[in-house]
Amino acid sequence: MNLNLAKYKTIVFDCDGVVLNSNKAKVQAYFDVAKRNGGSDAEAQAFVHHHVTKGSFPRNGKIEYYLKEIVKQPITTEIVQKYLEAFEDILDKSLMQCEIAPALPALKVATPQATWMLLSGGDQAELRRIFPRRNIDSYNLAQLFEAGIFGGPDQKEDVLAREIANGNIQLPALFLGDSKYDYQAAKKAGLDFLFLSDWTEVKDWQSYCQKNTIAVVKNIEELLGN
Repeated sequence: MNLNLAKYKTIVFDCDGVVLNSNKAKVQAYFDVAKRNGGSDAEAQAFVHHHVTKGSFPRNGKIEYYLKEIVKQPITTEIVQKYLEAFEDILDKSLMQCEIAPALPALKVATPQATWMLLSGGDQAELRRIFPRRNIDSYNLAQLFEAGIFGGPDQKEDVLAREIANGNIQLPALFLGDSKYDYQAAKKAGLDFLFLSDWTEVKDWQSYCQKNTIAVVKNIEELLGN
């Protein structure tokens, strides 16, 4: 991969499938949350399908879709909060155990000119609680992202626009993602985009990336030329 990392002032990372090998854990969490709240196997699987289809879209919107379109329940603040708390309980355990991209510290050393930001479809408070507790080499994960850790319920394109406007994201900037939504958000904000394929849940990623002329690497090691 011939990418000039030195030109970027900011690097934005998706979380699931890029920083953490957590896509499968998230899929299981959607199934388990549906079942915990009385869903049938078919309804739980439909929730999973919607989650995978939407990619890194914020969790709140997926819950609202599930309630309205799949189980046909009224959407209230209380019921959405109940689902969010179930996710928090399940993911607090699984996100503490899943693999961290091993080349993150090496990429940090290789990009001293760039500030790093994490931008996830996962819950922002959840990530800010978990990342300081996960360690890799001499870092905890939160220390790597000096430009901040951001997530739902805000949508990624809104966060990018806001953080560019307030100067926290400096251009040129690069977005490392593994979903169609990541690419669409990056393109809308004017960021370069690189698709990481090793841990993606996007079934047709090869044809999608080819159609949209998206650069692809397997993982951060390959990005570094290892």
